[in-house]
Amino acid sequence: MTTSTPTARPTAATSRRASSLRPTRSRRVDRPRRSVLLTVLCALVLVYALVPLVWLVINATKSQGDLFGSFGLWFAGDVNLLDNIVRTLTYDDGVFGRWFLNTLLYVVAGAGGATVLAVLGGYGLAKFDFVGKKAVLAVVIGAVAVPGTALAVPTFLMFSQMGITNTPLAVIVPSLISPFGLYLMWTFASEAIPTELLEAARVDGAGELRTFAQVCLPLLAPGTVTVLLFTVVATWNNYFLPLIMLRDPDWYPLTLGLNAWNAQAATAGGEAIFDLVITGSLLTVLPLVVAFLFLQRYWQSGLSAGGVKE
Repeated sequence: MTTSTPTARPTAATSRRASSLRPTRSRRVDRPRRSVLLTVLCALVLVYALVPLVWLVINATKSQGDLFGSFGLWFAGDVNLLDNIVRTLTYDDGVFGRWFLNTLLYVVAGAGGATVLAVLGGYGLAKFDFVGKKAVLAVVIGAVAVPGTALAVPTFLMFSQMGITNTPLAVIVPSLISPFGLYLMWTFASEAIPTELLEAARVDGAGELRTFAQVCLPLLAPGTVTVLLFTVVATWNNYFLPLIMLRDPDWYPLTLGLNAWNAQAATAGGEAIFDLVITGSLLTVLPLVVAFLFLQRYWQSGLSAGGVKE
């Protein structure tokens, strides 16, 4: 005759206690702790970021006289936004439109080219071994710390010897180099593309170009959009490089053109058009705001890639 050892079964009270603990632990995970200090700091940062934009929107609705005769953070009696936009687009034979097209050219050719080079370079550094790879990585990391303004004057002297200053190439060529974009794509490609996936594609007979285009490029989409946003913003807001490279106002980007409008009030016989400068500034920032709103989810996922190690 065999005897069986009674197994310990959870009692009803134990089960209720365990079930009561599980939701509590889940709630603690789902509900992060709130900090009054961080909330206040975030509110201050939000106000600091939004007040200039609110000031810009409000004052773009005012006439030249109302700009100096009314409170800056509130509307004047008459709303002249549409009239200001029309005058901005038609002033000086519509030169604002030419500056806008110049900025688009610099962004498409400069920022787009920088993104393509960063994707190709980052993928190659992450997934291929070659002689001098560590030296290349060291140069890339070191170049991230060098500000672009420090290289503007040497670049101008070199381009002056080549005879391409005061041309669009003088702005586009330096914009093609983005060490931070290359570093970001190298980090992203290392985490987003498993080496086993590349080996499986090669075993199936896919060439390197087809493997990159059909297998790797879709996986690199969040990082690509992140680099594209950074380069677009840097090129769209670039001021110092066009300032030293360009003399012809017909090749000015928006940043340089608006500064020329603002400075003409201080010249002898110059017309003060501060209302057009403010309205033009509002029209200049709107494309960047729209781009960030549409692409923010790709931007966030690209920045967080590699942040968690498994």
